[in-house]
Amino acid sequence: MDWLNALVQGVLLGGLYALFAAGLSLIFGVMRLVNIAHGDLIVLSAYIALSFGVALGLNPLVALLLVVPTMALIGYALQRLILNRTMGEDILPPLLVTFGLSVILQNALLMGYSADPQNLQAGAIETASVTLGPLAVGLMPVMVFATAVAVIAALQWMFYRTALGRAFRATSDRQDVAQLMGLNRAHVFGLAMALSLAVTALAGVFLGIRTAFDPAAGGARLIFGFEAVIIGGLGNLWGTLAGGVILGVAQTVGAKIDPGYQILAGHVVFLIILALRPRGLFPRIDG
Repeated sequence: MDWLNALVQGVLLGGLYALFAAGLSLIFGVMRLVNIAHGDLIVLSAYIALSFGVALGLNPLVALLLVVPTMALIGYALQRLILNRTMGEDILPPLLVTFGLSVILQNALLMGYSADPQNLQAGAIETASVTLGPLAVGLMPVMVFATAVAVIAALQWMFYRTALGRAFRATSDRQDVAQLMGLNRAHVFGLAMALSLAVTALAGVFLGIRTAFDPAAGGARLIFGFEAVIIGGLGNLWGTLAGGVILGVAQTVGAKIDPGYQILAGHVVFLIILALRPRGLFPRIDG
């Protein structure tokens, strides 16, 4: 029963990692942009939710109604004002800019909020549980996993069933042709980053409810997000969910063997999959 519980907890943890990874997968798929600041933007979302909670007395789950559009606006402005100026054939300039953004965000959060760990208080839902067969699991992890599935399903639908999704795919495949057809590349990229950071807002608030966070917490979240994306296969949104689940299960099983193995077990599984399947388990097949 203990091992079954570890597996279930790992699957639910994978939902959080999938939310970390979904925004990364989205912007890489559309812009081929590797966002080094992604983890720090997740932490920024948690701090924005904390600020709304303190200023307006909002439950962090209610604060999502403000955090999500705020992060979307930040994403659009960031892409239009800074990142679009660095986009081109060379991937190094945007990589360096996002690295610099990561450093700036960490230091700004340190100055604004101090290095003390913070936590988002969501009330009774944090300790509530639901029964799944012989197991009782937390309601909050189930909600996070369900949100991850819903978000990825919505993104998948948007990509293949809407005009915005067609614009994303056209710009990703052939930017020059998309420009000739009347698509504004800068605006499309801005919308992609806005959507990415809207998803990041969900990840940040759920992270803040689940565990303590501080200005330096973004690095580990970036690594978990990258690992989930690469395990699942670059450009495959459902693969991202699978990658998050595999990483989560690896960590909880590792912790079951020895608490000190939790993070190490996830990294080992990632390296094994990377060695055997460099493109991930479910790479996107174009054509």
